[in-house]
Amino acid sequence: MTIRSTYWLGLSYFTYFFAYGVYLPFWAVWLKGRGLSPEQIGLLLGSGLVARFAGSLLIASRVNDPAKLVGALRLLAVLTLLFAAGFWLGSQWLWLLLVMIGFNLFFSPLVPLSDALAATWQRQIALPYGPVRLWGSLAFVISSALTGVLVSHFSYHAILVLLCAGSGAMILGMLLQPAVMPQGEAKQGGPAGQTRWAALLTESAVWRFMLCVTLMQGAHAAYYGFSAIWWQEAGYPASVVGYLWSLGVVAEIVIFAASHRLFRRWSARDLLLLSAVSGIVRWSIMASTTDLGWLIAAQILHCGSFTVCHLAAMRFIAARQGAEVIRLQSLYSALAMGGGIALMTMVCGVLFQHLQAGMFWVMALLVVPALFLRPKVA
Repeated sequence: MTIRSTYWLGLSYFTYFFAYGVYLPFWAVWLKGRGLSPEQIGLLLGSGLVARFAGSLLIASRVNDPAKLVGALRLLAVLTLLFAAGFWLGSQWLWLLLVMIGFNLFFSPLVPLSDALAATWQRQIALPYGPVRLWGSLAFVISSALTGVLVSHFSYHAILVLLCAGSGAMILGMLLQPAVMPQGEAKQGGPAGQTRWAALLTESAVWRFMLCVTLMQGAHAAYYGFSAIWWQEAGYPASVVGYLWSLGVVAEIVIFAASHRLFRRWSARDLLLLSAVSGIVRWSIMASTTDLGWLIAAQILHCGSFTVCHLAAMRFIAARQGAEVIRLQSLYSALAMGGGIALMTMVCGVLFQHLQAGMFWVMALLVVPALFLRPKVA
């Protein structure tokens, strides 16, 4: 069965983030239900973060030909489901460690490769990235809410069922045939035909871009890891905390949907400036107050601190050619969306213990250098 390429990619994002919306908020709950101690859960989740970093950086970058992107996505989706099914086979800590590493190793490259496919189709068929990518954000909201409801009715067992269902749906969607396949460039002989990591990172625009987005996305670590705890300590019930998180994702969806109309003539440099200013304002608000009205404003600014930064990255990467798109997408996913957030999460654990909400001031300061690091490109 053949479907439009935009629908194929939108379905890919939807099914991936449906599974991720089950895994990210609730996997610790599943591990606890299997009888693991908090220390064991922490080690397992940490090993997953390391595996995600390695998968995005090493596996995704092995795909050098854009024409092979669809096939690579299908293979990774199959491996993801196999490892997800592995969680059914035992609850011994060592077995869960091996399965966690395998699952994250193959699950994580699906995003950079999907974004690389989007960048390829942006040039090839003028694919509108924002309206397609918003289906992923929508799926995350749906699956996280659905998982919460089902867990309350059927216990933690619902988590693994939904994770496997999402992974299976991802494979079924990817088996459909996109109407326009991505086109690859003819291979050149010898090592000169491949863009090396070192060559990319010695370009001023590239290393400035990577450092800029790593700082800006890494500053979200305090929010991802500790905002729920801080808001509950401030007296808000879990339901209000959930609504605040949902509001941030809804704001993200709105900007993705309107991105082409709003930012059609904006350069990547301009988008990074808007995102950096949004981030500084957002983290400053969260450091200063827990008043609900201000927290709502801070959550709406998620569309600036995260979404606009991601749109800037996609615009910067889409301007490259051939294998460079995939390599840069892998670097962005591994450093900005993986390693940077993982490192800052560990730092924020110490900051929160000593500074409480003051850690958000540190996140605001972390974004400041991005104002001056922005690469001077279109």
